[in-house]
Amino acid sequence: MKFNRTKYIDLIMYILTQCSYKPNFGKTMLCSLLYFIDFNHYELYGRLMTNETYIKSKRGIQPAHFREVMNDLISGGYLFFRKEPYYNRLVNKYYPIVIPNIKFSEMELELIRYCLNKLSNRNAYSITKYAIKDPPIIIAGLGDEIDFRYVFSRDKEYSILKDIH
Repeated sequence: MKFNRTKYIDLIMYILTQCSYKPNFGKTMLCSLLYFIDFNHYELYGRLMTNETYIKSKRGIQPAHFREVMNDLISGGYLFFRKEPYYNRLVNKYYPIVIPNIKFSEMELELIRYCLNKLSNRNAYSITKYAIKDPPIIIAGLGDEIDFRYVFSRDKEYSILKDIH
C-alpha cells in the first residue's frame, strides 16, 4: 500500500478546519482522529483512507508521516503552529491559514463526521485512554506498527459497523 499524501493532507486540513478552535484540540487529538478515521474506514470498506502507517508509542498513536507532513504544511504557509496552555499543560495547536479545497466522497465525509462527533470533544488524556483499549492497539507491541487487520477483533464499543452502513 502506497501512502496517499494528498488524501492525508486533505484529511488533516479538514479535521483542523472543524476542530482547531477547540481548546482541547492539539496534536494528540489530531493523531488519534487520523488513526480512528483510517481504521474505521478499513473496518467499513476493507481499505485505509490514507494508507498511513500508525505506530504504538508510550504517548499513544504516532502516524509515521505526521511530523514531515506537518512541517511541510507549516513551512508552506498552510498551517500556523503554537503551544497554548490548557489547564496545567501546553497543547501543540495547529491552525489552518488557508481554506482547503478538499475532495471527499459522501461515504468518506459521513465517516469523518461520525468520528469527529464521537471523539473530538475529548481531551488528550481521555482519547489516549480510550484508544489504548482498541484491539489493534492492544495487540501491537510498543514501537510496532499497528496492524489494521485487527479492526475485525473490535467489540461493539469500538466497532463502527453498528453505527454506519
